[in-house]
Amino acid sequence: MPQPDLTLTPAGPALAPRYRAPRHHDRGPRALPANPYLRLFALPGTRAFTAGNLIARLPMGMFGVSAVIMISAAYGSYALAGAVTATGLAVGSVTGPLIARLVDRYGQAGVAVPATAYAVLGSLVLVLCVHAKAPVWALFLTAALTATTPNTGGMSRARWAHLLRDDPDALHTANAFEQAADELCYVLGPVLAAVLCSALFPEAGTLAAGALFLGGVLLFAAQRSTEPPVAPRTASGSPLRAPGMAPLLAVFLATGAVFGSMEVVTLAYVDGPVAGPVLALQAAGSCAAGLLYGRARRAARLRTCLAAMTVLMAMPLLAASTGFLPALAAGLLVAGMATAPTMVTGMGLVQRLTPPAQLNEGMSLAVTALLAGIATGSATGGWAADHAPFASFGFLIPVTAAATAFALCTATGVGRRTPVGS
Repeated sequence: MPQPDLTLTPAGPALAPRYRAPRHHDRGPRALPANPYLRLFALPGTRAFTAGNLIARLPMGMFGVSAVIMISAAYGSYALAGAVTATGLAVGSVTGPLIARLVDRYGQAGVAVPATAYAVLGSLVLVLCVHAKAPVWALFLTAALTATTPNTGGMSRARWAHLLRDDPDALHTANAFEQAADELCYVLGPVLAAVLCSALFPEAGTLAAGALFLGGVLLFAAQRSTEPPVAPRTASGSPLRAPGMAPLLAVFLATGAVFGSMEVVTLAYVDGPVAGPVLALQAAGSCAAGLLYGRARRAARLRTCLAAMTVLMAMPLLAASTGFLPALAAGLLVAGMATAPTMVTGMGLVQRLTPPAQLNEGMSLAVTALLAGIATGSATGGWAADHAPFASFGFLIPVTAAATAFALCTATGVGRRTPVGS
């Protein structure tokens, strides 16, 4: 197995070992495994920080569902529950890049732990407010105060980017694993939240999510051997100024609209207890495709991935037009297979375009663009569900959004410029 070397930085010895890709002639007993995923986790410290990050990431799919169930049960209004959770997301889209900038400047452990503790404390206050049926304004205020959640997935990707900066093939595999983990957490999280809230009491989902989130971040932050060293301050300004970053964020915005609209129109079309499992097939297809994509030696071009997404997103539209639910389920499974490769390739571009000293902030901006697109797609999909001339009309929206993302990528030449951060 290749041995790590500790490099010197302006901040002192780097805590994270520098990974050296194995040479072709290395065939000794210490050589890394042939499976690319086993090679990743053969590196010292990677299993521990990945385990902590997965525990911390699972609640990201729990908080929203738990809040909706908890608030609607106490106040009898899904509209209020949705508005409160949307407030938290809206404020988080502003605070997220700022917290990521602090992570870049002061280190993951120094920022993520207090930011998480503050967010969890806010969630506990929200539980108390709901339990006491506090005035509605208190719910909105408390939801806004919980928006200090750090981008746990981005911090994990930043560790991989630092450890594997000399091996782009292994970094591609790591990014694919992270995307598959995202999909898995967003499938399991809502299910776990719904089970806890229904089997125990309405506040159980939020309480469990807070405990998992804080415990996972503490475990993740404790793995100091893999934490990227704090880079010296630079005068380069926001990563938005990096050439190619603004057009890439526009592509992420349109891609987010694909996800948001597909979720809403599917729920409206199925409209029943099987809606969740049917929709989960899209994430399952994405997770499987992401793991397979990670075994490829190199990432495809983003334009190619978006073209495939445009084509595959037409599958649910065709299936919905038949009115046959199993056909829609199969169409969503196939359509989901374009999601992870597109996101892996896009996040890889973010890593290459962003200066290394601002990597967390750059990835947080990408997530913010995605969330804005998801919100836009959700609103558009909801309008279509209420006013569509025929049942399958809403499935035109994700196809249109994917085609828009492809057109933006092609017109702006995203992915063809020389990366700043490479």
